[in-house]
Amino acid sequence: MKKIRITKQKIIGTLICIAFAIVALTLHLIRNGIIEKQVSQQMAERWHMETGAAQISCFFTSNAGVTANQIIGFEHSLDSALQEASITLENEEEGSSARLWSDAYSAKGSAMLSTKRATISAKAIGVGGDFFQFHPMDLEYGNYFSDSDVNKDLVVIDEEIAWQLFGGINVTGKIIDVGGQPHLIVGVIKRPQGKMEQNAGLTDSIIYMSYESLEQHGSMEPISHFEIVMPNPIKGFAMDMVKDKLSVNPDEVVMIENTKRFSYERSLKHLKEFPYRSMTAKAIIYPYWENLARGYEDIVALYALFVVLFSAVPAIALLILIIQLWRHKKWTAKSICEKIGDKIYQLRANLRNNRRSKKRVPININFDEEEKNEKVE
Repeated sequence: MKKIRITKQKIIGTLICIAFAIVALTLHLIRNGIIEKQVSQQMAERWHMETGAAQISCFFTSNAGVTANQIIGFEHSLDSALQEASITLENEEEGSSARLWSDAYSAKGSAMLSTKRATISAKAIGVGGDFFQFHPMDLEYGNYFSDSDVNKDLVVIDEEIAWQLFGGINVTGKIIDVGGQPHLIVGVIKRPQGKMEQNAGLTDSIIYMSYESLEQHGSMEPISHFEIVMPNPIKGFAMDMVKDKLSVNPDEVVMIENTKRFSYERSLKHLKEFPYRSMTAKAIIYPYWENLARGYEDIVALYALFVVLFSAVPAIALLILIIQLWRHKKWTAKSICEKIGDKIYQLRANLRNNRRSKKRVPININFDEEEKNEKVE
């Protein structure tokens, strides 16, 4: 057998490949850690559907004129379209709360907030649907509210508003006046204050309240954001359904499929569009969570590039090794098949011998016992 010659160059090359592989793995894990924190982009993963699900986000210009009634009309059209496509819940039971889809919408605005202690003007976001399912935030105290609540005068505030109005942060269950109307605080959130969040537009305190309440007791811009998670049995089904049923002028909306937004495939494709990614002819101001997503989309795309580059060296080295082994191989497919056949034959023979030996043992023992008994007699 020919001895493998280990040279200094081979040792150095192997160590370089191992180092590059470790760097690639480390960058991959860091990238995954960044992606896992983007919870607003992962509603499809949380919405378990056997047919697969997709999260679609729509951002409107101020001229789009999208209303809450228009969204309700879209929901009815969607139900009919899914029924026509024979997409239903399996094992659906009467009275079950399970649903095929979930959606949310929001509009920006402002409101005057007051207590006996102070009066302030704060940025407000009027929300509808399952907004907090799509955008779970860090709750310090209390809970969220939802569209199913009968009482629409419920609010979630951040810590700064709580300090300004009450001088403390554990204020769930207390009442604040919004535009002169009493509202119940059901939750207090911790507002992220990192550099990314500040550049994304999350610079001021925010109160979250129902769309109906902000419309009545504050000042509000038109609906600027709508998103939905729904069945996606084939690629592009959900996106095509939203485009067809939402009935918004294509020039007044940007639609994004959040599902697998941070995948390697999408990241590498994103790098090709990097020079003109930020260019747009549409007058759309993205909410802070979309600005954050777009910023981290750029970051994970760069991580994806370096993962691929550092993985290329050990991958090429492994490919070269496989080719060399193949060229100097001393075996053929026929010889391998013959060896496998021999092993199988030997295994069967061993099993047969074991069975025979097990059958003989009790016969010999019985015979010996009978012989002993005859001698005793």
